[in-house]
Amino acid sequence: MNFRYALVLTLCVIFMGSSFVQAENWPNWRGPKNDGMSSETGLPTTWSADKNVAWKLKLPGSGGATPVVWGDRIFLTAVVGDELTLICVGTDGKTQWSKVVSTGNKDVRGDEGNSAANSPSTDGKHVWAMFANGALACFTVNGQEAWSLDLTERYGEFKIAFGLTSTPVLDDGRLYLQLIHGEQNGEPSEGLVVCLDAATGKQVWMQQRHTDGTHENKSSYASPMMYDHGGLKFFVTHGADYTIAHNLLDGREIWRCGDLNVKANYDKTLRFVASPLCTDDMIVIPTAKRGPVRVIRPDGKGDITFNKDVHLWSHEKTPDVPSPLIHDGLVYLCMQDGNLFCLDQKTGEEYYFERTHRQRHRASPVYADGHLYLTARDGIVSVVKTGKMFELVAQNELGEAIAASPAISNGTIYLRTFDSLWAIRK
Repeated sequence: MNFRYALVLTLCVIFMGSSFVQAENWPNWRGPKNDGMSSETGLPTTWSADKNVAWKLKLPGSGGATPVVWGDRIFLTAVVGDELTLICVGTDGKTQWSKVVSTGNKDVRGDEGNSAANSPSTDGKHVWAMFANGALACFTVNGQEAWSLDLTERYGEFKIAFGLTSTPVLDDGRLYLQLIHGEQNGEPSEGLVVCLDAATGKQVWMQQRHTDGTHENKSSYASPMMYDHGGLKFFVTHGADYTIAHNLLDGREIWRCGDLNVKANYDKTLRFVASPLCTDDMIVIPTAKRGPVRVIRPDGKGDITFNKDVHLWSHEKTPDVPSPLIHDGLVYLCMQDGNLFCLDQKTGEEYYFERTHRQRHRASPVYADGHLYLTARDGIVSVVKTGKMFELVAQNELGEAIAASPAISNGTIYLRTFDSLWAIRK
């Protein structure tokens, strides 16, 4: 009897342990580590209207922001009429609550999106939601408002063509924001870097972000990132021709990398949309349009623009909107037209450049269980096997337009289209 009891107990522990590993939250736009990586396994690579769809929820309004997931709750933003709304959905596919944060939507370039473009963030106790008009609010996961503010009232009007779509970084009880746009309080602006207390919304510090960028380049649609590895930790902003590292204590500049909009052939219409990727011993810096990708070490000081000791390698072509991804020594760059680069992480050597689905790609790639998930604007999700040889595993059609990146949690791929929230799982 003791042996049987011990055996049953052991099996229960093993089962509970494996379940714990499987159940991973997706608290930020690009996942647990802000790098587009999921550690979950057993996910489907194929689905259709009647295959591997656990449920589909019709949403009350549209949006392009990636949902975030914690436990049995999913949080996403939407434009409902003219109301900018935060919505909580259970992992059973049922809406739990919705809260209006602000009003005043702005549609972007026809079908490109609206003011629900910034993704929420959560720590399992609270959820923070920002909208492209500068509305920012904090709620408990049960839907009680903790605080709200209008960033334009505090820091000046945003003068940016398609709204400030940057998603704040939530880290250790603080919210870090990059406010990079063309004007502040009616005057030309070089941009601001701001740190808020996440519990209260009160300002911890603010720093001017200096740039010599001009015209459309003074705006950024990219999101900031956090570098945290080997005892080195700082905040990275991206826009207005520069990628800059900031001290977490006061926002002061640690280093800056420029010439991303190459001075010798300056493009006045350039603007950054794709965000940097911070991983272990390097930072991958995308630019825009016909610009390059730069890969640098994180331990630079001062102006590192032409410091050869800090620059590892560069690639002549950059994703315009999707952000980079690294897995198992390989860098993946999904271009805006669906073409996919696979490069060596250490040298930049190109292993392949292949076509997936020739359509606009606004979502960033996500990795899980040996596969990349690449989401096209027309609702087709291409699944590519990782590795130095290109292998297109599947292409799955949602039949609905989508701009949001996938979110993965507890064995489920969550896909947020402009119409619906899908739960994909075996």
